[in-house]
Amino acid sequence: MSAQAIPVPNDFNKVLYAPLAEVDPEVAQIIEDETWRQFSGLELIASENLTSLATMEANGSILTNKYSEGLPGARYYGGNEHIDRLENLCRERALKAFDLDPKVWGVNVQPYSGSTANFATFTALLEPQDRIMGLGLPDGGHLTHGYYTAKKKISASSIYFQSFPYQVDPKTGYIDYERLATNANLFKPRMIICGGSAYPRDWDYAKLAATAKQHSALLMADIAHISGLVAAKVQNNPFEFCDVVTTTTHKTLRGPRAGMIFFRKDKDPEAEAKINAAVFPACQGGPHNNTIAGIATALRQVSSPEFKEYAAAVIKNSQALGAKLLSYGYKLQTEGSANHLVLWDLRPLGLTGSKIEKICDLAHITINKNAVAGDTSAMVPGGVRIGASALTSRSMGPADMEQVATFLHRAIEISQVLQKEAGSKLLKDFVAKATTGEGEGRKLIEQLAGDVQAFATRFPLPGVPDSSKIQRPAGH
Repeated sequence: MSAQAIPVPNDFNKVLYAPLAEVDPEVAQIIEDETWRQFSGLELIASENLTSLATMEANGSILTNKYSEGLPGARYYGGNEHIDRLENLCRERALKAFDLDPKVWGVNVQPYSGSTANFATFTALLEPQDRIMGLGLPDGGHLTHGYYTAKKKISASSIYFQSFPYQVDPKTGYIDYERLATNANLFKPRMIICGGSAYPRDWDYAKLAATAKQHSALLMADIAHISGLVAAKVQNNPFEFCDVVTTTTHKTLRGPRAGMIFFRKDKDPEAEAKINAAVFPACQGGPHNNTIAGIATALRQVSSPEFKEYAAAVIKNSQALGAKLLSYGYKLQTEGSANHLVLWDLRPLGLTGSKIEKICDLAHITINKNAVAGDTSAMVPGGVRIGASALTSRSMGPADMEQVATFLHRAIEISQVLQKEAGSKLLKDFVAKATTGEGEGRKLIEQLAGDVQAFATRFPLPGVPDSSKIQRPAGH
């Protein structure tokens, strides 16, 4: 049969075939601007990374068109034979990436994020008002682990469950496992959660498992921040001790933004059905198949020898950054790092995380303000959190991280100048002086910004085949 020409689309459908730059130049420009920002700056937010071109291609694929509520082989829509293949492949790769026996462990790859993965896990394994214990937010924990204040229940986990946070030792910054065990004796939790968003050390899962066992409590690990390091076997293995493990798929795993839930099938024969039903239909709708494709592609990369080298390099870079900051006399929680991040305590300098975050933004360095142990208000955090994952993805090494630390040191010096020039410790006065004021501080910011851009643009940007072709947008 001879090939026939495909007819030209109707006028009202032509928009479906045109490229983004033609259909929506405003969004196309925003993407260009963001590409330049990532290329010309230093990404130091610990919860972010720079994923691969292949992962972005999968995540931006035609798979976004398909609805697939349910699970492989049991969908509520037809036409899912290829989506079933995709999700099964992603599940296989997830288990392989963490070296898990499929007879012992199962995984759900549908959660939209780490937060939804966590709440689906609580929904599956707990009853309303059951008791949970997670690391407190000011001590490096995560909102979804039961965080609340004296005035308000902040997260859904604190609204629907009774939460009692555990803490780090205020002198060392390390998890206080003895105090945790003592409080568990009083609180009698149904679940203990290990994992955090700003804890610069590894976890002693054996101690946590022993405490959980005393109270017949479930042990859940949220390894969202360190999952790539766990998969590469450069951090302790939570799967040896935990009943359930949740994670995001970006951060150190370097995939698209989503979540996964791993569950033991050998201890609880109903675990798989409980988790799957909690994800859908209890907590969310149809899975995002394009994102699952991106996860699958990223997980294939995670299983490679090169990724293991990358994960080891992340820790070396984090330690080099921390060591250089310590050499300037700064205070770091736990005096350094054993994973991908450092937590910098700015309180001895009379500065807040909000001010340093703002100055670094003006200098093309992206960090985030963060509470440190002993803070009384999460709204006025006393520190910043700094991660090495993204810059390691840009092929930076320990010597480069020392240069990054020098830039951060200059940002501190500039902030101290600006605070004096503002004549006030109020954030609004500080920001006004930094952005519109006349004085030495503003000039120093401009100098630092130029030096940072010159340094950052020496390194390739993942996901872009030829970074030399990235153009500075007009007005930047």
